[in-house]
Amino acid sequence: MDTFSFLNSSEPEHLEELYQQYLKDPESLGSGWKHFFAGFEFAGNQYPVKGSQVVPGEFKVINLINGYRQRGHLFTKTNPVRTRRTYSPTLDLENFRLSKQDLEKKFSAGQEIGIGKASLKDIVAHLEQTYCRSVAVEYNYIRDTEAVEWLKTKMESNRNTPSFSREQKKKILKKLAESVNFEKFIHKKFPGQKRFSLEGAESLIPALDHVIENGAEHGIREFVIGMPHRGRLNVLANIMDKSPREIFSEFAGKEYEDELILGDVKYHLGYTTKKKSTQDKDVELTLSPNPSHLEAVNPVVEGMTRARIDDRYEGQSQQICPILIHGDASIAGQGIVYEVLQMSGLKGYHTGGTLHLVVNNQIGFTTNYLDGRTSTYCTDVAKTIQSPIFHINGDDVEAVVYAVNLAMEYREKFHKDVFIDLLCYRKYGHNESDEPRFTQPILYKTIERHPNPKEIYQKALIEAGELTTEEAKTIDQEINSGLEKLLGESREIERTQLANFLSENWAHLRRAKKSDFDISPETALEEEKLRALGEKITHIPENFKAFRKINKLFNDRKKMMEGKGKLDWAMGELLAYASLLEEGRNVRLSGQDVERGTFSHRHAVLTEEDSARTYTPLQEFKNARFDIFNSPLSEYGVLGFDYGYAMASPDALTIWEAQFGDFNNGAQIIIDQFISSAEDKWNVMNGLVLLLPHGYEGQGPEHSSARMERFLTLCAENNIQLANPTNPASFFHLLRRQLHRPFRKPLIVFTPKSLLRHPAAVSEFKDFSTGGFREYITDEEIKPEETHTYIMCSGKIYYELEEERRKLGRNDVSINRLEQIYPLPYKQIANHLKSFPNIKKLLWVQEEPANMGAWPFIHQQFRDLDALKEYEPRIISRPESGSPATGSSQFHFQQQRKIIDKSFSMCDCPRIDLECKMVCIGNQWRTYAKELNLQPKN
Repeated sequence: MDTFSFLNSSEPEHLEELYQQYLKDPESLGSGWKHFFAGFEFAGNQYPVKGSQVVPGEFKVINLINGYRQRGHLFTKTNPVRTRRTYSPTLDLENFRLSKQDLEKKFSAGQEIGIGKASLKDIVAHLEQTYCRSVAVEYNYIRDTEAVEWLKTKMESNRNTPSFSREQKKKILKKLAESVNFEKFIHKKFPGQKRFSLEGAESLIPALDHVIENGAEHGIREFVIGMPHRGRLNVLANIMDKSPREIFSEFAGKEYEDELILGDVKYHLGYTTKKKSTQDKDVELTLSPNPSHLEAVNPVVEGMTRARIDDRYEGQSQQICPILIHGDASIAGQGIVYEVLQMSGLKGYHTGGTLHLVVNNQIGFTTNYLDGRTSTYCTDVAKTIQSPIFHINGDDVEAVVYAVNLAMEYREKFHKDVFIDLLCYRKYGHNESDEPRFTQPILYKTIERHPNPKEIYQKALIEAGELTTEEAKTIDQEINSGLEKLLGESREIERTQLANFLSENWAHLRRAKKSDFDISPETALEEEKLRALGEKITHIPENFKAFRKINKLFNDRKKMMEGKGKLDWAMGELLAYASLLEEGRNVRLSGQDVERGTFSHRHAVLTEEDSARTYTPLQEFKNARFDIFNSPLSEYGVLGFDYGYAMASPDALTIWEAQFGDFNNGAQIIIDQFISSAEDKWNVMNGLVLLLPHGYEGQGPEHSSARMERFLTLCAENNIQLANPTNPASFFHLLRRQLHRPFRKPLIVFTPKSLLRHPAAVSEFKDFSTGGFREYITDEEIKPEETHTYIMCSGKIYYELEEERRKLGRNDVSINRLEQIYPLPYKQIANHLKSFPNIKKLLWVQEEPANMGAWPFIHQQFRDLDALKEYEPRIISRPESGSPATGSSQFHFQQQRKIIDKSFSMCDCPRIDLECKMVCIGNQWRTYAKELNLQPKN
């Protein structure tokens, strides 16, 4: 409950004392009194004074005015089907030490609301009309005084009361009729089918129509929309101009032209269209595809919008506007909403202000709103970023249109988010076959008798003499006859066409073929070009005073580029970015601490030692744009944003890096619902790159595993790419390959931690200047005919195995690296295995427990693929576990040592795997095995 201390004290002496304190130091007072006296100052010259004391009656009225501004939203007529909850104290005169006897008195305080000296009765009427009718508003918590004054003036000057011409009203009615009749038509023609109708909230359609008209008039050229499935078909038909003929064809259950498309397409599909406003302005509209994870689309829309701002509008955010349509239960319940709001004002994620439209059904599936949130309003989360919130009666369509116009003006002026809470209802259950009376009998008795918004508005216009009954009938007849015609045409469609979504952006790219993954393209650069790039990215301007350790690091990097030097991981990575920038391809990298790098390896952004000034060498390339942003501490929101960015900018290299690989858990919804499945579900390609630091260095269960096994369970039909590169050149070619193919696939890279500085994890110049990415790096030191043990591995473990082989002088062991785990380069593996005639042991060696990592996938592939069926690999790893790693560093190193020992064991046990509890080399048991009191197992 809102409470304000200043409501309770109006003794003249006390008021005078507080006023004098305000004149000396406004900040010394609470926010209530501060606003109180600020309002008084605004009209101070008009107020009669007595000596040095302000007339208390004026203060009481100003107190009343501020009360309406701050609490009026609690006492409105905005709910079409429910009785409002009660709040106290009320706005009754008595709560401000005024009475009915004061109603005819005139007060100069009327100047504060723009009506001059006026009777208290007129002041109250003005305030009631402004703050307590169909438009309620929350805005006094906003700290930007200019924004507060602007809203106050806008609303109080016209009493928050719309004023439309007769023609404008007829246009609003027509759009509302289109919305209502479309739902009724489908309900009648396709009984029993789910449509997630907009019934009860049909005023959303004229609202969106005016958002687009208003925006186009003020220079907005494009809108990007995200919304759930409820009302989506109505928006597609009546806002996006998708022909109802195609929608009816989908309801008829006809096949799509693209047989690969899966899922409930009509409720979730994306769509892009171009249309003209009534003022003949060209506007592009894009509706993002989305899953049933309702608010998951929010960051995707913001990322798409930002990509457009960067690529198409040269940073001019006011030429494009994101619109997010929420449900009341989801906006209050889903944490992604808060994450996206916290990103809204940040440099790397700002999109010029988002219009948020909440379709407030006052119920979530079957859950009453009282059980769905603690806050008073579902929109209270908006207060965290000080957005104004308008609560509108969804039955009052003129108020709805007025509010969206005001919201768009605010967004244009202040470039910030605005929220509109459209209080309405859901006529049916969660879907049209659901029975809402099971759980909400009282509410749905009211809804059953309640007329729809079109009937209410149509009746009001007829009674006001602004519309005839015949005109109303004509509007309905034209809409229904048009729908009947399109229904007839839909029956002639043999196969439904897939909707147009961002087709212009993706026209030059194609879907991948299976053969595309047999071998990677050439991505090498001439040595001379590499040296030139290296010189540029290791240069620090003379007038930039870098930290001394940075100077040494950059000097070391310069030396790497000389002669036949060997390059480390950071140089391989930075050279990949530089080479793409030189080719005119933009690069965007975001995530927690990416500028420096979690493991202090990247140092893409340098900070001057004695100031906050920064320098980014990669931004010296003028052919393209290099953007790098330290993100907020968010995975879900930031990954969704970058996914959306990559979707709208397919020719840029867009990368999200997790601080640690296992932090991708927080973004699992984006990974499951968009990254791994969107191409199958919605025909949406994406080239986003995820960098997930992965490797067992004894850092415990929280910072070891990027959960490779989870990604592998999502792999099918070449939907994503998983790579675990072991050297800088491999990573260099992998990143360049992402933009050097005629298609896009998401790329998940398990990047190293300790290998960032491992003396053996370096690459020679020739590795960058020849060839391309090698999916399977084979052992070239061992003769196949002398090999008895063939080891396959991936990632960091390779270096430990290689070091042990040298120590033991084991020339009968071949160690081979799987750099790309999916799509599995099985042809390359099979061809290499065939060249080894004397293999006695085929081992898969990994650091992860046996139920994790790549082993479950590798094991299944060797069983299923014809080319590999003749081979039976065995596993060397940690035992199966519920935790990714041990928390004991000592036990970690014991386990790691055991894996290496078992990989080279000459034990004749029938299974060299987890069943063998001992590690033996010849007949000698390791000392630590004795200490663990283990016994040999035959």
